[in-house]
Amino acid sequence: MLRMQAVTSLLIKSLIIFFLVLSQSPAIAKEGMWIPATLKDHEKEMKSMGLQIPIDQLYNASGTGLNNAIVLFGRGCTGEIISASGLILTNHHCGYGSAQGLSTAENDYFANGFWAPNMQGELPCKGLTVTFIRRMENVSQQILEGLKDTMRDSFRDTVISLRIAALEKEFRTKTGMDASIKPYFDGNQYWVAITETYRDIRLVGFPPNGIGAFGGDVENWIWPRHTGDFSIFRVYAGGDNRPADYAGSNKPYKAEEFFKINTSGYKEGDFTMVYGFPGTTREYISSYELSQVYNVTDPISIEARNRRLDIWTKHMGWTRSNFLKYTSKRAGVANGWKKWQGELLGLKANDVVGKKQAYERTFQQWADTCKAVPYAKDILPQMRTAAEIATPILTQEQYIKEGVLGIEIVQQGAAFDNVMACFRLGLSQDALRDTLTKLVTGMEGFYKNYDPKTDQDVFISLMVLYFNKCTSWIPDEFKDQYRAHDQDVNVWAADVFKRSMLTSMAPLKEFATNAKPGDSTKLQADPAWRLYNAIATIRKQKITPVLKDYISRMRYLDRLYTNAQMQEYKNKTFYPDANLTLRLTYGQVKGLDPEGPAPYSFQTNLKEVVALDDTASDIFRVPKKLKELYAAKDYGRWGVNGTMPVAFVASNHTSGGNSGSPVLNAKGELIGTNFDRAYEGTMSDYYFDPTRCRNISVDIRYTLFIIDKFGGAGWLIDEMNIVKGKKTVAAKAKK
Repeated sequence: MLRMQAVTSLLIKSLIIFFLVLSQSPAIAKEGMWIPATLKDHEKEMKSMGLQIPIDQLYNASGTGLNNAIVLFGRGCTGEIISASGLILTNHHCGYGSAQGLSTAENDYFANGFWAPNMQGELPCKGLTVTFIRRMENVSQQILEGLKDTMRDSFRDTVISLRIAALEKEFRTKTGMDASIKPYFDGNQYWVAITETYRDIRLVGFPPNGIGAFGGDVENWIWPRHTGDFSIFRVYAGGDNRPADYAGSNKPYKAEEFFKINTSGYKEGDFTMVYGFPGTTREYISSYELSQVYNVTDPISIEARNRRLDIWTKHMGWTRSNFLKYTSKRAGVANGWKKWQGELLGLKANDVVGKKQAYERTFQQWADTCKAVPYAKDILPQMRTAAEIATPILTQEQYIKEGVLGIEIVQQGAAFDNVMACFRLGLSQDALRDTLTKLVTGMEGFYKNYDPKTDQDVFISLMVLYFNKCTSWIPDEFKDQYRAHDQDVNVWAADVFKRSMLTSMAPLKEFATNAKPGDSTKLQADPAWRLYNAIATIRKQKITPVLKDYISRMRYLDRLYTNAQMQEYKNKTFYPDANLTLRLTYGQVKGLDPEGPAPYSFQTNLKEVVALDDTASDIFRVPKKLKELYAAKDYGRWGVNGTMPVAFVASNHTSGGNSGSPVLNAKGELIGTNFDRAYEGTMSDYYFDPTRCRNISVDIRYTLFIIDKFGGAGWLIDEMNIVKGKKTVAAKAKK
């Protein structure tokens, strides 16, 4: 199913030799996540690849660039403005949490979808925000002036923090907007982003899971894909079109910049761009740090999440209530679990650790003789020593994070720490009860999406894993509880979930309502909290200090190592690692062929979706109406020669955070919405392989077809500017 048969040894050797040579080159084809304000440096290459508009249309400091049509959606996705009335297009999985918060048994938006009949029917999404990047500026000189490269981070960070705070305040005063300064190139550069964050965001359209999450885990991170992974929201603003808290009197945001939508399609080789907020990459790290990812963090996370996901999936199938409680959580946990598997595959197939080791040998030869960068020769030896000390501790930490703290009732023990703190304040009984009631009320969100029986089975599975893997690090409290239950983890779990107050809101509310100043002993006796406290203590005493020192040490060395590499390869155009700031990447529509002589197509269609229909499967069940539209070939104006395109792949360098990013053609027009990467190329966070790395996107024509013909929300189409060939269908005026 995953199309991942082993490649021949000859192909592996050829790839290794090819990419070893490529990794030594000044630049790697189509690799890079570029700061928009630096795009002038890439104009020649972009034009040669097909760009047909001036760079200034993509970004400029005057406020007329397409950067003003991009938003950071929520805390880690991208969205794009597609109408003058603030309509936002993003991914279905980016809107999942908001849809869950609005869903009930009576209004199940996952099963049935949601389509607002008009603006008055759009649903407010509590806590959801979107952020515009109005301008970016290099402020490295102001932040780093007088600070030597080798200055220790403890003092350096203090100076930098003070300078950042002062400069951000200055920018806020001058612009009347927010300002955020972040480090780039591991702290060798600093850039400020002038931003506006809007707080009144409303749900407009959300396809059912049978479209928006079609294929589930089976197709996640896989090409070909058949998912209509999109959702639609709208930004609302105050009377001055500026950010405002939710109010019924707010009006749709008036967007001066928004994307035209092109429905002419594309062909393989066409120039494409992806604009958005990639989350985290580590392209310049050492082989020592990459080895920890390859041998420790990824394998342990996969192993622990295998167990948790198996149990969650089984229990989600028991009741619709359980499904709604765990569907969003499961999607988040499964996303990383699947991605890390593909990441390991790509790292292994490309022998990336070996390539980095070979690169480091070359670097060391240069460093040993480089008088201009005298500190360079000691960087890699220091990295090796630090990593060797930290790796055993990192291993234990990963089993705790993914194992013990993967048990929700244990993790929820942290909430008891806040409750216990109230007893140390010397409050009167009435004040104590009032404070505790407020704290407990704040836990309602957790318990809305929690099932004790499900978590009890997770407890059994993950405790077995922890006891088997961390024999010399298990706290006495764990051992004592285990022995007290005849070393039977099933009996142990049953007792913990029977006696703990943390299983539901009812016992917590009762405790808060009737609490007396001396009742902290009841909390201290809670078996789930005792487990949390024991694991928190061992982390605090034995693990966190070591890892904190290691992270601090490596951050310092990483900064010097990146700086030295930039000194060694002065003619190479480096791009900074992703850090959830605005970037643009460019490539081409291009099929994927990691394992055979005949490439997969660069596009999928609705015929393939219907062929996968399985009415007995939650993830491959095609909605009845969609099958009827297919049978009638009722595609409206969105079909192409009797077919309905669904998704396509291109060679743009993307990462987490690019979910929801607009995919643009050579004219800067919207042709799709990015939602994934190909399984074989998810190691692109550490190494970009142009034969494997692909971004996967929903074809905009499929999005429009679902909105129009399936959702019956043609009124949304009316406010978009749609281009086909040279003809533009202007948006209808909104009353």
